Order: sequence, then structure tokens, then C-alpha cells
Amino acid sequence: MKKILFVALSLSMMVSNAQQKNSSRKGYWQQHADYTMDIDVDVKKYQYKGKQKLVYTNNSPDVLDKVYYHLYFNAFQPNSEMDARLQNIADPDGRMVTKSGTKENPIVKSRIASLKPNEIGYIKVKSLKQNGSKVRYEVAGTILEVKLNQPIQPGQKATFDMVFDAQVPVQIRRSGRNSKEGVALSMAQWYPKLAEYDFEGWHAHSYIAREFQGVWGNFDVTIHIDKNYTIGSTGYLQNPQEIGHGYEDKSKPLKKQRGKKLSWHFIAPNVHDFTWGADPEYIHDVLTMENGIDLHFFYKKTLDQKYKDNWKKVQPKTAELMTYFSENIGQYPYKQYSVIQGGDGGMEYAMCTLITGKRKFGSLFGVTAHELAHTWFQFLLATNESKHPWMDEGFTTYISNKATNKILKQGRANPHRGSYGGYNYVVKNNLEESLSTHADRYHTNTAYGVASYSKGSIFLSQLEYVIGEENVAKALKKYFKDFSFTHPTPNDVKRSAEKVSGLELDWYLNEWTQTTHTIDYGIKEVKGREITLERIGKMPMPMDVTVTYADGSTEVFNIPLRMMRGNKPTKATVLKDWTWAHPSYSFSVKKDIKKIEIDSSQLMADVNRKNNVYEALTKKMKN
Repeated sequence: MKKILFVALSLSMMVSNAQQKNSSRKGYWQQHADYTMDIDVDVKKYQYKGKQKLVYTNNSPDVLDKVYYHLYFNAFQPNSEMDARLQNIADPDGRMVTKSGTKENPIVKSRIASLKPNEIGYIKVKSLKQNGSKVRYEVAGTILEVKLNQPIQPGQKATFDMVFDAQVPVQIRRSGRNSKEGVALSMAQWYPKLAEYDFEGWHAHSYIAREFQGVWGNFDVTIHIDKNYTIGSTGYLQNPQEIGHGYEDKSKPLKKQRGKKLSWHFIAPNVHDFTWGADPEYIHDVLTMENGIDLHFFYKKTLDQKYKDNWKKVQPKTAELMTYFSENIGQYPYKQYSVIQGGDGGMEYAMCTLITGKRKFGSLFGVTAHELAHTWFQFLLATNESKHPWMDEGFTTYISNKATNKILKQGRANPHRGSYGGYNYVVKNNLEESLSTHADRYHTNTAYGVASYSKGSIFLSQLEYVIGEENVAKALKKYFKDFSFTHPTPNDVKRSAEKVSGLELDWYLNEWTQTTHTIDYGIKEVKGREITLERIGKMPMPMDVTVTYADGSTEVFNIPLRMMRGNKPTKATVLKDWTWAHPSYSFSVKKDIKKIEIDSSQLMADVNRKNNVYEALTKKMKN
């Protein structure tokens, strides 16, 4: 009862905070969905039957005459859109295909194409009612199209009651059964999930293995499953003394349910997804942090001892990561987080992650750091990651790089160098596509991965160069404070940075995320004590120029970009601003020059650094 009261209180506070934020954003609204689900699992057939009650609140100013659900498991069927994409993309995800033939003549086949009827995934809707009356619906691949009997007016609620059958597909991507590591059930995107409706309209895109989006709400989920299976999941277990499996208070007696199955009852307040993993051979460890947050770890007892040792070793480091992200973005608002062995790599979900378990410590830590950071970037700051994957993957990469550098004491001056390397690779090989590209529409996986993870990360690390590292740190905290528990857009993170720095950054958001313009600045000419710089690439930037004089002293100059309407906090000598329309810029110094370097921090993503350094002794650019 205490736990239920705690969850109810937490829910009330979260909803109240979200409503306060929404009311402070003039004209902003977001939809709300409360799920109650009862799921009965047949672990031998890998099938389950479900009952779902969904109370949907239309907070929009629009009258809705239709709604859409995602049926993600339908993607794992021959001839699905995901299958077709795998057979037509130039560089398919290696986890989703089989490869044979030779290096010169490879044969690549979609694993989905060869699935048998008892191996496919599906969600079959048996019945659907709106406010007690049957409603018409049609299945279109991974989307359920519902024509409403009664339109939902602005401010009104509608209750949808659904009965469905489902089958868990063979593990191919994220979800599935019997992974390569032997995890029985990785249950991500496993239920009929309402599509998002926002100021842009419906986002009922088909599933082809990339990104997700969800409606904020509350989940009440009961799972009936073989009593030997342990579950790790989103949410708080409400009946631990009836379940055991490492959740129970060991000072109190267990009152396990009789029969072949246990009924696990979870409540998850104010989230936009619900995920779980289950296996009969899970070890379940719990680490309680000083602030009362419980970290749960689920990994198979059949792992080699070296891997189990790594799972033990990573637990206190996960607590350090939780503290780092809370201190540098915003406080983690829930009282539980689970790291669950499952899936096919690492993938973030509400209050938990699925991650493969056979990893060296560095890999286990790195993936855990990345997936945990996603709790902030996309789960608390719930961007539309299908349209803007760089805002979750990129920002997550940025902050997890910084956390890893500190916690593992790597001592890297620039922990983001890998991101710059990936970005330079796609530019030099003409593979780059704009960050404004929908996640599903990238021509290659390489272009998608580098854009979302690398170029998205550079958006923030390069912003340190533009407005200053301290301002970026403050901007992230303001972004979290103003937009957590909502659906922020690219403009929202830009405005957070503008309000903190006092600088105009519309040009930066446009150039870096909506074009493929590159940055290339060079030292064009040095005549005595006069230096002339040139902008060769299309993207303009402010300039930091370090001049080493013949007497051994150095001086740093900052050249603001005029359209910024100011400059970052700096100890450098600030010169007259440089307009984007002028391709060159000259200034003079008061001493003889030995060396000149543009951007010694190397935070600016200059695609050709060979022309960034001038050595007076050789009278030429240093290669």
C-alpha cells in the first residue's frame, strides 16, 4: 500500500510539473494516454493474449475523427516494409541480414524474408470499442487505422477497449525471442501503441527498424507468465511479496501465488512507453543509491564468469553515471532504473534499457552510459526522434562521452574526437545527408548513423566553441528545466542556448541541421604583421585565432560572427565582427609573427585543417 501511495504521489507531482511547464508555453499542448493492460503469456509458443483499456485525452484544439495505433511486431513478416527496406538499402544492418558469397560478390538476404509462420511477429486486433461501441478499423502493415464513431472534441476524453493476440518474433532487431545470447523474451514495442498527434498532425509512420515516438501517459500493466521467469521492466512492481525473484523485502515472508504462473503488476507513472524482458535464468541484482534510487540489473546466470564479473563491476559505475547525468542535465525523477540483458545491442526505453551481455567491461560501461543518457534525451525530453534523431542520439553521445571521460578518468582534452572523425568520413566520401532528413529516409545506414550520432553530438561540442563551454552546460540545464516531460523541438534547444548566452543562433541551427554546408576556414595570406583569413566552406563561424609571436609570447583573438550579435565569454582580444557575406577578413598584430593557428581547441568541425596553421619559418601553410 505504501508503494502504491508513493507512486500515486509521484504521478501527481509529475503531472502537475508538466502542466505548469505547458501553461508557461503559450499555445503549447500535448496529448495524454493512460494504458491499462492485462497480458497472458504462453512461453512455449511465444504468444500472448492481451486486453487493453486506453483512455485518450484530446488536449489539441482540433476535432479528431480518426486515431492510429502502431503494431510494431507486424514488421517481422516476409514482404513487410522493413523486409523490403532491408532488401533494397545499400548497406543493410548486419544484424538483420545473412551474408554469403565472396567479398567481391556478396550475397545479402533479409532474415525477415525467411521467417516461418511460427517465427514471425504479429499483433492481431480481435476487437476494438470506442466508449463501449464497436469501431471500424483496418490494418495497414504496422499501422492500425481507426475511423471513429464519434469525433473526439478538443478537451474531451475517449476510452478504447481492445482485445488482441500476438506472437513474439525471432530476435532480429531490438524485440524478439531467443536472442543469440539465449534471452527468452525481449519485449520492446510489443503492444498496440497509440501514435502521436501534435501541432504537426499525426505521426503514424511505418516501422522499418529505426526510431520511436510516444504519447505521455500512465501505464498499469499486469503480466501473467510462467512462475520460473524473472521480469525486468519499466515501472514499479506493486506486488513484490507475491512475486519474489529478487524484488521482495527479505525481512518479510513471501506470499507467492499458487499455480503455474505468477501475475506481475507494474505501474509506470508519466512515461511514453513500457518495455520488459523475461528469462528463467536471470540473476537479479539491486543497488540502492544514496538518494534512494534502486538500480536493477538482470543478466543470465549462464554467462561466462568473466562477463558476470563485468556485470558486477558496472553496477557502481552505473550509479556514478546516474549522478553525473542528474547533476549535468537534471535530476532523474523516478525511483527505479533497470539494466536488462536482452535485445541485439543496446536500446533505451522508459526507466530501463535492453543491452547484450557478452561484453568486455569497457564496452558494457560504454553502452550502459549511452543508453542511460537516453533517459534524458528522448525519454524525459521527448523529442520526435523519427524527424530529429540527432536530438536524442547526438545529445546522448555528447553527454555520455563527457561522463565516460570523467568517470573512467580518461583525461581526453576532447572526448568527442570520434564524432568528428565520423563526420569527416561521410563528408569526404560524399555520403552526408542533412540532419533534417527523416530517420527512415536516409539513403544509407552510414549516413543515418553519422548524422544522428556524430553530427548531432558535434552540434553541442561545436556550440561550446560558438557560445562557450559554460554557456552550453547552463543551456542543457535550462533545456531540461523548461521542456522535460514535454515534446521539445530543435527550436526549443536553440532558444535555451540563446537565452543563456544572449546570442542569436538561428543561423547555427539552420546551417548545421538543415543543410550540408561545410566549414572550411584558412589562413589566406600573411604580409608582415597583417593576417588575412578566408572562408572557403559555405558555413560561416566565429573565429578563434591564436598567434605566437617571435618573442615566444602568444595572443588569442576572437572574431565574432556579425549575425550572432555579440561574442562568447572570452579572455581573448575581441576584434571587429566578420559578416557571412564577406569571404575574407584581415587584421593586424603589433609584433612579429612566428605561428598562427585557427581554432586550437579543434572543436570547430573544419573539414580541412591543413590550411589552419601558418609557420613563419617556412613561409607556408603547415601540412
